[in-house]
Amino acid sequence: MDTILVVNAGSSSIKFQVYSVEGDGKLRPRFKGEMDGIGSRPRLRASGAGGALLANRVYPSEAVPDVPAAMEIAGGWLRDELRIHPIAIGHRIVHGGPEHSGPVLIDHDVVARLERFAALAPLHQLHNLAPIRSILAIFPALPQVACFDTAFHRTHAAVADHYAIPRRLYAEGVRRYGFHGLTYEYIAKTLPRIAPKIATGRVIVARLGSETSMCALSGGRSIESTMGFTALDGLPMGSRSGQLDPGVVLYLISEKGMSASKVQDYLHGQCGLKGLSGVSSDMRELEMSEDTSAKLAIDHFVYRIGLNAGMLVAALQGLDAFVFTAGIGENSASIRARVVEQLAWLGVKLDAAENTRHSRLISSPASLIPVYVVPSNEELMIARHTLALLMDGNSKNPRQESAS
Repeated sequence: MDTILVVNAGSSSIKFQVYSVEGDGKLRPRFKGEMDGIGSRPRLRASGAGGALLANRVYPSEAVPDVPAAMEIAGGWLRDELRIHPIAIGHRIVHGGPEHSGPVLIDHDVVARLERFAALAPLHQLHNLAPIRSILAIFPALPQVACFDTAFHRTHAAVADHYAIPRRLYAEGVRRYGFHGLTYEYIAKTLPRIAPKIATGRVIVARLGSETSMCALSGGRSIESTMGFTALDGLPMGSRSGQLDPGVVLYLISEKGMSASKVQDYLHGQCGLKGLSGVSSDMRELEMSEDTSAKLAIDHFVYRIGLNAGMLVAALQGLDAFVFTAGIGENSASIRARVVEQLAWLGVKLDAAENTRHSRLISSPASLIPVYVVPSNEELMIARHTLALLMDGNSKNPRQESAS
């Protein structure tokens, strides 16, 4: 049985999923798992497609000090106990820079080029690349494919991607990239099946989770995003600031004596819902809290979504549908209801009962614009890209559309 392994590596965890390649070329989920607590309290958990528990193992911290060690343990478990020998491995890479508009086969040269973007995605890029280097060293002939969170947004017009700074900086790569592209691409390719009447129209997708952003789709293509040069931009997130006046950064450096690296850590880890509430970065905890600061954090989150929705409507010159996805978007009926209230000026009306049931369509029949809840599946998107690239031969930068 041919299989595709999908890997999403972070700083302290590796998520993985195995898909079997069926005779008709379709992909079927087989197993999924995670090695978390790397370097502190490592644990391997995995389950079958039906939810049956396959592994729940704890390791001493010294046995799994880093991502390569975690990848070796997880890979060994897949090979030795489940007899999984993938024909290729697909990886989520946050930043592809200006040169990658689609998935790419990985070699040492590609890895070296991608390392240059580490400063633009400091929480992700090097961690995304760590298992790739390990696999290249142990299994150099095994095809690996990089799938980029920035690639889907490379369809933006130049006017959307430029900042009002000297153009030589744009040539160096200082531009608005946009992120979470694998999620938005999956939604764009799913809408023709679940809502064909609006799939080719003007759609805003709100990816609401611990990492939050929004994207404007026109004809299934990204034309604008709330995120820009880095994944700090746009909406407030669990612990990231979101959109910020550059003067605040200058203030932290000049008046608070913070170094650039300290400011980076601060804006990524101490701000957002966590910083504003002083309670938690987790929306579930904030919704249960009676603390007034927790209420302010939620109010701010919803308010900024409403403001950014207006910006994206302007970019689209109208709106035909609104889509919620990701952890908060898929699971919090109360946040969805409050966001819809922010969209009332567009003629959006909620069906409270359908929203409470977490239905696919949650807008009222009287609503001028339909509102959907569509679960994201980045892993499947990566597996599709990986299989398509294998079938496409040795192309180094295939068209994005090849993984439809």
